[in-house]
Amino acid sequence: MKKTRSNAVILMIALIIGLSMIVVFSTLSEVELEQKTLVTSSGALIRTTGEIINPIDYSGEPLDFDPDSFLRDFNYGKVSQLSDGTTLREFTLIAEDDKIMEISPGIFFNVWTYNGATPGPTIRVTEGDLIRVKFINNGEKSHTVHFHGTHPAEMDGVFENVGPGGKFTYEFVAGPAGVHLYHCHVAPVEEHVSRGLYGAFIIDPKEGREPADEMVMILNGFDTDFDTENNFYAVNTIPFYHLYKPIEIDLHKLVRLYVINILEFDPINNFHLHGNMFNYYPIGTQSEPSSFTDIVTFSQGDRGIIEFEYKYPGKYLFHAHKVEFSEKGWVGIFLVKDNQEKNIQEIKYGT
Repeated sequence: MKKTRSNAVILMIALIIGLSMIVVFSTLSEVELEQKTLVTSSGALIRTTGEIINPIDYSGEPLDFDPDSFLRDFNYGKVSQLSDGTTLREFTLIAEDDKIMEISPGIFFNVWTYNGATPGPTIRVTEGDLIRVKFINNGEKSHTVHFHGTHPAEMDGVFENVGPGGKFTYEFVAGPAGVHLYHCHVAPVEEHVSRGLYGAFIIDPKEGREPADEMVMILNGFDTDFDTENNFYAVNTIPFYHLYKPIEIDLHKLVRLYVINILEFDPINNFHLHGNMFNYYPIGTQSEPSSFTDIVTFSQGDRGIIEFEYKYPGKYLFHAHKVEFSEKGWVGIFLVKDNQEKNIQEIKYGT
């Protein structure tokens, strides 16, 4: 009788443990499914394995974000003069964390944005300007704006978390001159940054810089299967975009790139230019270049100014020299055009 009762108890315990394990594995499966399920803008569910393949039939459409538009778009803010002669520049940044964007052909992802895009707008000012940034959090999570550069502690965007529906105004004097960045600094910071809450912050020197064809390149990527390893890499969000839509530049014209590495989950990133060399200014704070090279390596948050001009027309690659990155989207083409020769031909033939 005692043996039968003991067996029954053992059986009951085993049954409870078995049912518990089923519940645990079921829960894990649901979590895993949730992590690997993305919702399109139409509400349909799709699955992602995290595999990114070069879309060979991709014609270079901007999808939900236009890298061409971002490349040369500088936001100088609403400008006014104070009574003491100081230039005031006012900006508005709105954070959202519920957008589903097509960040590669057929790949939809919950991107967190400033002003509806990632990267956010390029804020451009002059050293000594008074900067006033009205921040509005329209997201469902707390967010902030942390600007690199010099400013008071209470303007650092770290401790004054702004909750959903909240607002905060950042105000400080711009400095020093250089290429900086801004990003959300709410923990876990890597999640807020890797999902897209960042942008370029350029402070021009008071004396200005030599005229050039200027562009912003933010080196980024996305972890679409949530394993803390990026599945693709890009310049300004969309992988392979400038491979299919080359960036046109003029022969013998100075090109100035403001390059920022915001890549999470990888310790380094780099930039390599084909068929040419460039002057490199780390952070852009010095007037003299630190090196004349064709490749520069960045740690996370690193940035600098790259200047060059081409002597020969044609197509030239630029890409990460870390092959994994370039083969997963961080690659593009400069199309160098001899517009002077074209203009001569047009004058000669009256076209």
